Amino acid sequence: MAAGRARLLPWTTVMAGSLVTILPLGATLPLLPPFGLLVLLAWRLLAPLALRLWAPALLGFFDDLVSGQPVGSATLLWPLAYFLADALEARSGVRDFWTIWLIASFAIALVLLAGRVIATPWTAPVLLALCVQIVLSVLAFPLVARSVAFVDLKRAG
Repeated sequence: MAAGRARLLPWTTVMAGSLVTILPLGATLPLLPPFGLLVLLAWRLLAPLALRLWAPALLGFFDDLVSGQPVGSATLLWPLAYFLADALEARSGVRDFWTIWLIASFAIALVLLAGRVIATPWTAPVLLALCVQIVLSVLAFPLVARSVAFVDLKRAG
């Protein structure tokens, strides 16, 4: 029974991260980082075997349903970010904090930029807000990664 709960923990933490978007926060611009994506990337980079290869597509679909993004955008972009992080990590050969943060930052920026192309008309003036959201997301990643590392430590022990 405990092993089943330990296997579900990465899934539930990513889903909880996605649910942050439904909190009633008053904002005129969408600056909230995509916490579901941050948690997914943290699991991938800190505990690569915690999630199966097909998990990002299902978790992205869940995020699409709760975030209001066009259905299919995170379903497509999250696995791409997951595999991109995997490829970059394998290519770098280094497992330190700075490399993990750089890989995650690159994947986060690409997902947010691609999400903008999918969800927003090209003429919409959202570039400044998007840049701020990318910066906030990149800066939030170490805190999310630390939280995931703490949860993973509790899961293993």
